[in-house]
Amino acid sequence: MLPDLTPAELEEKVASWGFKPTHASRLLRAFYAGEDFTNPDTQSRAHRFPVELLERLATESAGPASTVVMRQVAADGTTKLLLRLRDGATVETVLMPDFRPDRAAGCLSSQVGCAMGCDFCATTKTGFQRNLTSGEMIEQFLALRREARAVGRTLQTVVFMGMGEPLLNLQSVLSAVRRIGDNALGALGWRQITVSTVGIIPGIDALNEADLNVNLAVSLHAPDDATRARLLPVGTRYPIADILAAVDRFQAKRPRPATIQYCLLAGVNDAPEQAEQLAALIGSRRLHINLLRYNPTGLSLRGVAYEPSTEDVAERFAEILRERGMVAHFRRSRGKDIDAACGQLRRRLQPSAEDSNR
Repeated sequence: MLPDLTPAELEEKVASWGFKPTHASRLLRAFYAGEDFTNPDTQSRAHRFPVELLERLATESAGPASTVVMRQVAADGTTKLLLRLRDGATVETVLMPDFRPDRAAGCLSSQVGCAMGCDFCATTKTGFQRNLTSGEMIEQFLALRREARAVGRTLQTVVFMGMGEPLLNLQSVLSAVRRIGDNALGALGWRQITVSTVGIIPGIDALNEADLNVNLAVSLHAPDDATRARLLPVGTRYPIADILAAVDRFQAKRPRPATIQYCLLAGVNDAPEQAEQLAALIGSRRLHINLLRYNPTGLSLRGVAYEPSTEDVAERFAEILRERGMVAHFRRSRGKDIDAACGQLRRRLQPSAEDSNR
């Protein structure tokens, strides 16, 4: 119940039960802090509540929105959790250790599966099942924060870049973002949150109008509409020029640059002339280009066996961008040995035959 409610909603519910509404904010602070306030014997003096209120809360609550059913740790320390939701659906969420030994970053899912059909992404192979609720996203955040604390780290940043397209579940994502970032609740801070999209223009504009001080990342993956449409079906609906115009509108309200994500696929989008095209496309815009060498996911939906660009080709691509004045850097791939890297998330309990043959 608690991860599904805003402070105002819990105040109303607590008052309807005959208790002081002021208990609501303290309940939520204790919940987001990870305190076991539901057990009267273990309550701290700072968070004592009427036993009757706790009993009513337990009676009314349907229990956690999700349960961890599988936990995998990669050789590089990346942790992937498979969460089972109340309806039996499953999603994955990932904790990635930072370069600093005391910090970590989290990757949150916004949907069960994905309908975008991006040809090099594993998530889309399972199809789209449903949107996640804000509470289900918040429980991912809380689970990752517990994982980070268990290894002596602080969950410093989160990105909505896991399973699903966040801007097609925008209202629930915004509700989760507000509570995760709120100093009185998740206390992460708005600037520590990034929302990623494949370029849903109405969603970018709606996120802009929400006026939250979050970061935006756009998955471009090609410098021209024809190549992009082969990789991302959404490219047939939203031209690159229109997407960048939406990014311009978003950045006009914020001092920080947005991020352009570009996954390098051998022989598809990694040629020197494509780097030149990308540089010309970005022009004088103040954007960060986040390069990533493809993480293998087996045969694509169209039956293509993509391969990552070689290191030499990838470095040359980045070099061209930098020579043209672009800010380009590589995102280090994390957790590939447990299928936790970018584009590899699936909702499954056991590896499929296809996965075992990769």
